[in-house]
Amino acid sequence: MNRPSTRGAGGRFALVSLFIALATVVFGAGPVPAADAGGSWWEPTARPAPDSQINVTGAPFTGTDASGKVRGFVDAHNHLMSNEGFGGRMICGRTFSAAGIADALKDCPEHYPDGSGALFEHVTGGDNGKHDPVGWPTFTHWPANDSLSHQQNYYAWVERAWRGGQRVLVNDLVTNGLICSLLPRDRGCDEMDAIRLEARKTYELQDYVDKMYGGPGKGWFRVVTDSAQARSVIEQGKLAVVLGVEASEPFGCKMILDVAQCDQADIDKGLDELYGLGVRSMFLCHKFDNALCGVRFDSGTTGVAVNIGQFLSTGTFWTTEKCTGPQADNPIGLAAAPAALAEKLPPGVTVPSYASDARCNKRGLTRLGEYALKGMMQRGMMLELDHMSVKAAGRALDILESEEYPGVLSSHSWMDLDWTERLYRLGGFAASYMHGAQGFVGEAAQKADLRRKYGVGFGYGTDMNGVGGWPGPVGENAPNAVTYPFKSFDGGSTLDRQVTGERTWDLNKDGAAHNGLVPDWVEQIRLTPGGPAVVEELSRGAESYLTTWKATERHELGVNLASGAPTAASTTQWWNPFVDYSPGLATDGNTGTRWASEWSDDQWWQVDLGSSRRIGRVTLDWEAAYARAYRIELSDNGTDWRSVWSTDSGDGGYDTAEFASQSARYVRVHGERRGTGWGYSLHEVKVTRS
Repeated sequence: MNRPSTRGAGGRFALVSLFIALATVVFGAGPVPAADAGGSWWEPTARPAPDSQINVTGAPFTGTDASGKVRGFVDAHNHLMSNEGFGGRMICGRTFSAAGIADALKDCPEHYPDGSGALFEHVTGGDNGKHDPVGWPTFTHWPANDSLSHQQNYYAWVERAWRGGQRVLVNDLVTNGLICSLLPRDRGCDEMDAIRLEARKTYELQDYVDKMYGGPGKGWFRVVTDSAQARSVIEQGKLAVVLGVEASEPFGCKMILDVAQCDQADIDKGLDELYGLGVRSMFLCHKFDNALCGVRFDSGTTGVAVNIGQFLSTGTFWTTEKCTGPQADNPIGLAAAPAALAEKLPPGVTVPSYASDARCNKRGLTRLGEYALKGMMQRGMMLELDHMSVKAAGRALDILESEEYPGVLSSHSWMDLDWTERLYRLGGFAASYMHGAQGFVGEAAQKADLRRKYGVGFGYGTDMNGVGGWPGPVGENAPNAVTYPFKSFDGGSTLDRQVTGERTWDLNKDGAAHNGLVPDWVEQIRLTPGGPAVVEELSRGAESYLTTWKATERHELGVNLASGAPTAASTTQWWNPFVDYSPGLATDGNTGTRWASEWSDDQWWQVDLGSSRRIGRVTLDWEAAYARAYRIELSDNGTDWRSVWSTDSGDGGYDTAEFASQSARYVRVHGERRGTGWGYSLHEVKVTRS
């Protein structure tokens, strides 16, 4: 979920204003024969009546291009089922209903009879205190590009996006326990329960579509769990749907007063369950700092609201520090806390002020977060970098690079763009948020050279149902106004204005009100200066996403040749008889233990691999006491040493020393100059072939 436009609230809406400010940033009849059914595989044999029109003619493209590559767009960040999260009443309306469109596209109960009870919508949607709650068939006031509480992913609108060229959709299962606890709700607020329900509803949608096409496996909506399956689906011209997770407290891993509320067993159990549900990508943190990582801040008044939400959830506010590199988190801003929000804080507690030159979250990737990341890697899952603080993202990239692990994604413009080359170098995939056409083209241009360098396509993240705000109308006379009907990017389909019930949608007049208008938005990009090249890159997005996914699945984590092997060190720190810092703790597989030397330069740690082994890489996980200058040495006999790698600019954290592969029995890390006033201290050392 992304950050929407911030809107104010009156004091009389004190409690609701808190709901709004937090929520806006987190985030019939039976089937009858289809009228136009003519035996074409892409047309259903039966569709519910009444229902939405698709308004696309022509066959969806299938197969591969001359190079054997699939074509099509990637929506790398969507929330098909977020109406089932947040207690079930934040997003009004459903993606589908067995009872038909009238049941699916109806407003929340508190919005009737005239919208006056929909305080969330008033503050976020600009309806001036009232709106027509009727969806089907009139849709007078919703969905709209600035209506953040109404369904945008009705299945027929998703179908139109598919018919217009989309071939991959990442459905991020999303919720937030705190927001759920503050909003009207008809279910509990456990985040894992919401994720389970949203996953189940996604499979039920697949069954719902299949039924229209004659039975299991025949519909266009296909949930996929591996890249080969996804490629097969796309080659058939259908939509490959990938499950992801974007939750604030995955596995119950929230933090209260800096104390983690989960452990490694909870993470293992949670990852196994998510994988079993079909989840293949996920965020480790979202909006609030949790037990796994710190988040990238929201800005201005919105940032103040989320910071208050963080306090209510965790008991702590964000803490900042000066950044140590070119990357930075979003500025929190110096806006005063709205009175309605400040009232929710305990007496005497106020939102802290922040130095304008301290742009980075102090919280990075925790040891539990590292454990979760490594667990994802062991299961072949892809990590979402968006929403991670710079400190957390940098550490995550260090770990991924130490294993050359390609499974890393940035799906909706929340990653600092200075990380982009590291992402592409690993083999990852990036997409940009669904901005207005001109803004999207501008953002795409920033890293176009890198995409050419690494030969990758591009994606978009619509964040539909994600409480983020979407491109507004440009007007019928705009230079890039869409002329209806228009051709799909491949020239094989014709798209006219989309009609649902009594409402006809026009991107020029209505903006990107729902998912069915994504093809119209792509056409508007094409009509924007610089846009044709961007659309070409988007058409290669499906292939690039699958390339990242396949490489992730095929990746084999390197075996640590040093694990459990005999170790030695020049010295071992001793100051407490009850604390062990012996050298063997650097190869015990536990990042909670460490070897530590005495507090002086020229110290070493070494491992005996037992026999001569081929070695090409040594990965070091430094504790706070790190080496500024050190070298990696190898030996065949433990007496005669040769230096194979060195640095005099070590900065701690994760270091990976790579060198020409060669045989040796002994490996030594030789510290020459300390980076701190302490000694040298290593949590873990990993020795691999390459």
